[in-house]
Amino acid sequence: MPYELHYWPTIQGRGEFVRLALEAAGAPYVDVAREEGGMPAMDRYLSSPEVQRPPFAPPFLVDGKLVLAQTAAILLYLGPKLGLVGARAADALWTHQIQLTIADFVAEVHDVHHPIASGLYYEDQQAEAQRRAADFRRHRLTKFMAWFEAVLERNPRNAGASMPQLVGGRLSYADLSLFQVVDGLQYAFPKATRRVLKKAPRVAALHAGVATHRRLRAYLASGRRIAFNEQGIFRRYPELDA
Repeated sequence: MPYELHYWPTIQGRGEFVRLALEAAGAPYVDVAREEGGMPAMDRYLSSPEVQRPPFAPPFLVDGKLVLAQTAAILLYLGPKLGLVGARAADALWTHQIQLTIADFVAEVHDVHHPIASGLYYEDQQAEAQRRAADFRRHRLTKFMAWFEAVLERNPRNAGASMPQLVGGRLSYADLSLFQVVDGLQYAFPKATRRVLKKAPRVAALHAGVATHRRLRAYLASGRRIAFNEQGIFRRYPELDA
């Protein structure tokens, strides 16, 4: 039985982190909301009183009777099943810790263009967004990228590897998620990201390496990969980049 991924049908958003894991592993799945009649099915899990453990919001994964929300929790569950996490408990926990840090970073990226309230349009908070963007580019972007670079540098399994990895010597879901973050940043903040990647060559090498993965290369070139747009997390507003 294929996994059911429930997420908004027109944006990558947080659902893309789960899609990348499923695609990299070649796992059978249905992107439910993108199928005919899929939105009512997603809404039933969110609003029906028959669902005893309702998700707060998408993305969520349905695997048989299990309904699991929160991107990091979904990947924690899928990692061992898809071969995208090390077998050692310490490696699994470290991978999960990195994923949670990525989740923190993604939230900060979102809050650049919506610094006051998610319910307001960007145009209603543009002045505040420009102030937030300046701080993000100068401090938060560089701090997070320096940490990812340090993790890659301190992984002993990366010695001599053409593509560095965050945990051990095999591709993990954290690597896929960092790829997605870099890809999104290159779309939203191309100038700032180009500068920061010059100081994070291992992060840049990971991003380039993941893009050549056999299954992911096919996915990224396919219609299954939704294009970045100004309704998702990573939004290109030129006035916020410098």
